Amino acid sequence: MYNILLLFAYLPLWLHYCFATLLWPVVYYLFRYRVKVVRTNLEHSFPNMGKKELRKLERQYYRHMMDLLAEGLYNLRAPIHRVARHYHFENAYILEPYYAANRSVVLMSAHYNNWEYMITSLDRRISHHGIGVGKPLDNKRFGRFITARRARYGTEIVDQTDVRQTMAFYDQWHVPVAYMMLSDQSPSNPHRSYWTNFLNQDTAFLFGAEHFAKKYDMPVFLYDVKKTSRGMYTVHFELLTDKPQELPDGEITQRYACHLETMIQQEPQYWLWSHRRWKLTRTGRILKDGTFKPIKKK
Repeated sequence: MYNILLLFAYLPLWLHYCFATLLWPVVYYLFRYRVKVVRTNLEHSFPNMGKKELRKLERQYYRHMMDLLAEGLYNLRAPIHRVARHYHFENAYILEPYYAANRSVVLMSAHYNNWEYMITSLDRRISHHGIGVGKPLDNKRFGRFITARRARYGTEIVDQTDVRQTMAFYDQWHVPVAYMMLSDQSPSNPHRSYWTNFLNQDTAFLFGAEHFAKKYDMPVFLYDVKKTSRGMYTVHFELLTDKPQELPDGEITQRYACHLETMIQQEPQYWLWSHRRWKLTRTGRILKDGTFKPIKKK
């Protein structure tokens, strides 16, 4: 199976996009893949948007999602110089003073536009050692395959359950690291989350990026990924704080949430709407069948 994927990955990107153009109507109109989830998320996030506009946004999202699938397949074999051509770092130079000062940094972003190019090329594009922190895939064998492809240019992939040991190790040996964290994922525990109003909804955010930034006194950056044309992206880094230990609890996460909300409101079709982002409440979790499972505070 994986060898077949790699064979398809040899195809030129324009051909992948041809398949994506043919595939998105099938996924949207015929298979109705997660249409209910996407529609509910959009309706709740943009309550003042009309039905016609919401349906147009749905179609734009499915076109983009299929483009991401095409780019993800292409990325399995893409040479680093081709990834760099499609993924332009606009101002990565602002990370350099922290590398010179031997300070690790946290790079916060989201499942917005293309994030696979960032994971694959991070270690080659900046002076810091690049580490991508994330959740493991349910299919462990496929997860190992994807991890190997993502790490082929030097970026280290670390499971979120191992991030404490990893950070302690690199801090002990004084290695300046850039930790890439996609912090828009839904947390698993409502009592260990940061809660705020986000896209007109009570929303839980992961607290890990802020926690580790404060623990190791790491500057925190948000990077915004803009889609300039089909397959072409520009990455812009913005400093959230370089003095995390001086900020009150929750302030870094709140700044991140505000910036992310602005990014999404400007071009909403590029966020991952097919994810059940709001399945968590302050007291429990809404399951796929609609039932509620309470989570006790420990």
